[in-house]
Amino acid sequence: MVMFTVTRKETVPFDGQKPGTSGLRKKATGFRLDDGGLHIDLPVSVFKQPNYLHNFVQSTFNALPADKVKGATVVVSGDGRYFSKDAVQIIIKMAAANGVRRVWVGQDSLLSTPAVSAVIRERIGADGSKATGAFILTASHNPGGPHEDFGIKYNMENGGPAPEIITDKIYANTRILKEYFIAEDLPDVDISVIGLSSFSGPEGPFGVDVFDSTTDYVKLMKSIFDFGSIQKLLSCPKFTFCYDALHGVAGIYAKRIFVEELGANQSSLLNCTPKEDFGGGHPDPNLTYAKELVARMGLGKSSSQNEPPEFGAAADGDADRNMILGKRFFVTPSDSVAIIAANAVEAIPYFASGLKGVARSMPTSAALDVVAKKLNLKFFEVPTGWKFFGNLMDAGLCSICGEESFGTGSDHIREKDGIWAVLAWLSILAFKNKDNLKEQKLVTVEDIVLGHWATYGRHYYTRYDYENVDAGAAKELMAHLVNLQSSLPNLNKLIKEIRSDVSEVAQADEFEYKDPVDGSVSKHQGIRYLFVDGSRLVFRLSGTGSEGATIRVYIEQYEKDSSKTGRDSQEALAPLARSFCLYAILQFSKILLQGHDTMLSAAGGSRDKTIKDERIHWTICSYCHNMKQN
Repeated sequence: MVMFTVTRKETVPFDGQKPGTSGLRKKATGFRLDDGGLHIDLPVSVFKQPNYLHNFVQSTFNALPADKVKGATVVVSGDGRYFSKDAVQIIIKMAAANGVRRVWVGQDSLLSTPAVSAVIRERIGADGSKATGAFILTASHNPGGPHEDFGIKYNMENGGPAPEIITDKIYANTRILKEYFIAEDLPDVDISVIGLSSFSGPEGPFGVDVFDSTTDYVKLMKSIFDFGSIQKLLSCPKFTFCYDALHGVAGIYAKRIFVEELGANQSSLLNCTPKEDFGGGHPDPNLTYAKELVARMGLGKSSSQNEPPEFGAAADGDADRNMILGKRFFVTPSDSVAIIAANAVEAIPYFASGLKGVARSMPTSAALDVVAKKLNLKFFEVPTGWKFFGNLMDAGLCSICGEESFGTGSDHIREKDGIWAVLAWLSILAFKNKDNLKEQKLVTVEDIVLGHWATYGRHYYTRYDYENVDAGAAKELMAHLVNLQSSLPNLNKLIKEIRSDVSEVAQADEFEYKDPVDGSVSKHQGIRYLFVDGSRLVFRLSGTGSEGATIRVYIEQYEKDSSKTGRDSQEALAPLARSFCLYAILQFSKILLQGHDTMLSAAGGSRDKTIKDERIHWTICSYCHNMKQN
């Protein structure tokens, strides 16, 4: 057995190692080395700076209770992006030095974020051990490669992201850290081969268990869904299917589940080989970046010569996000979670006994609210961040939840789950078609959505992103939007002068959430304008970008008249967008952009419009007039 020693290494703190809602993320950048007075810019990731990753990992170990480190089992894996394999070896050696007993690693360091949560909650080691947490190496839907993004986050024993009490401790530790511990003489583990590597150190035995990345997750999915009914659907000649992993980690699960378990054709899979740079693409499952899938589904700018598949879906880099498409039809994430909730009890065995409750993030459209009211379900509106859903689930209050940024999930794990969402939709399609697989026409994705709108009404919805904004200017803008709420009569008068057909603002506030489980309060979670007819406008500062600040503007128009639910989104949203946005945004755009270049984009739209201050009025007017559906 190989013996190792523990080395104490001196270090100094790094600025900016504060974990956000999705862990610590940094965009690849350059730093300067002094070589005899000559400064050389090197295009390397922030994480590759000496001691940068080491400091964050040690700060995390120091923030955890001792029994979650000493003698514990920790999972280390991720989406396979550039630098992941090096990072895994570093974390293994630091885990050994900090007294961890076992490290579990997915083969080739690949585990989707949902699979990590499942492994923590479900997997039992050969010696009876269970994981107490995990380091997940991912920057989610952001690009990967030597000049792109890398990230790391820690998930707790419940399988969910670390709560603020832990992330605050981690950040506090990063600011004062003077030393870290590492087993430098521990040899690198071959993470391409399944098996156990055993070592011995000052505190006793230490092992690294490399295991199959898909087995535990597939087992969990088979306990939730009726794979037999889905298999019948996929075997129907009239039903065609396409799944795009965007060269992220979802590819290994797609091959195992859709092809090997459910019998789909290999040709149904697109970009399902994980790559460190995601094939040079942007692994964000939306209408802009999933170009190949969008074209195949008949939603591209040029019509395809081939008949589109009946169903299509895409995943992001770490497989926790999803996009659902029908033939020439896009399902908004807000509609998707509402439709899953409305059909779950009938279509998904896991929910046969009923739903405990449902929840959505505050910026997500209120489509789920209407379902909850009609079905008499507990409903929760939470801040952005999956940890808030996790608290509700741990308390048995929530079964299904979702967010507008292509995240959907349930209480089977404590992360959003892209593959789960696809299987949920396939289950609904299988249920709707169980008696007519031999008929001329199947019930389609579009049929299901249109039927849902007829029953619950439609929430027309779009989102605009102002990206890479100076943080100080962004905060100043948000403060002005809060001040605008001080006199609703004056605001309504101004809006009516612009568009008389827009409903009045009934309530305006800065969203604040008191967790019903632990009583914690989250303030400043977004600025809301709620209209009498159920429509909404929301402004929010995003915390998931890897550089700069991002202001997101959400516009939602509710329509319960079934004769008007088939309108074009641009037409339905134009009155609300042009009245309020032209007033609120244009009044304060100079505050936001004065002296700065920034970017403006519709979610799922172009990211290449750089807008200077002197052109902002014209550009926003153009976007309000030529709105793109989210």
